[in-house]
Amino acid sequence: MGILVTFILLIIVVVFVALSIKIVPQQRIGVVERLGKFNRLLTPGVNILIPIIDHVRTYHDLRIQQANVPPQTVITKDNVQVKIDTIIFYQVTGPEQATYGISDYVYGVRNISTATMRQIIGKMELDETLSGREKISSDIRVALDEATEKWGVRIERVEVIDIQPPADIQDAMDKQMKAERSKRAMVLDAEAAKQDMILRAEGDKQSKILKAEGDKEARIRQAEGVRQAKELEALGEAKAIQAIAEAEKSRIELIRSAGLDDQVLTYRSLEALKDIANGAANKVFIPTRAVETLGSIGAIGEMLKEGK
Repeated sequence: MGILVTFILLIIVVVFVALSIKIVPQQRIGVVERLGKFNRLLTPGVNILIPIIDHVRTYHDLRIQQANVPPQTVITKDNVQVKIDTIIFYQVTGPEQATYGISDYVYGVRNISTATMRQIIGKMELDETLSGREKISSDIRVALDEATEKWGVRIERVEVIDIQPPADIQDAMDKQMKAERSKRAMVLDAEAAKQDMILRAEGDKQSKILKAEGDKEARIRQAEGVRQAKELEALGEAKAIQAIAEAEKSRIELIRSAGLDDQVLTYRSLEALKDIANGAANKVFIPTRAVETLGSIGAIGEMLKEGK
């Protein structure tokens, strides 16, 4: 009997110790009630409880959680039914409020999300709804924050996963999208053709400008060449005239150095007149003073014979 009693007491001690020690993992927290009333929170690690008197009501996960809201069919402002699928990310920040403030905060979050979504979509038309996912998410998040603040829950993010309009409207939208794409393709083709024509015109313009500039440069160079040729020709003629003048000057100086007098020069002039008068159609008019010198021709001839 003694051994049996000892064994029973040992079992009671082990059970008591097991019930007294609570190990809470990281990012979890427990709500402890003592005799049915909130007492304290169990933090991560080892915690001591009084068996039978203390009771762990629930545990809360402090990590960010997600709640999928079932797809909801709502009506837009222009009376079109759309099906919207959303997901909510939340985090428990007040375990006590999350335990005693509402019976099921996840269910409450879903219901508020659904009601808020109906109010928001009811003020928006279909096109605005399809393109306003960010606005819908932001409005739902604001409404949830106001309600869940008393529940110890913070809404981190609300995402609209999908918005599905009715099949007939979806088909009409697909046709409209195809028409818009065809229109954009035609506009792009026309724009490309326009740019091609502009580029071709610009190229032709530049080609004509370059050709005109080339012709202008050629004419300038040609005129410059003609000018330089004329200058060289004039310079050559000037040098030729100068050479002739220099030769004539030398001849005259040689005549003067030879000591010829005026009578010899007069005789040479008469010989030149004789050659001129040999022509059939030539008429020579001799000045009066030249006639006076004719009398001395004989004397000049004699002088030339003696000179030979």
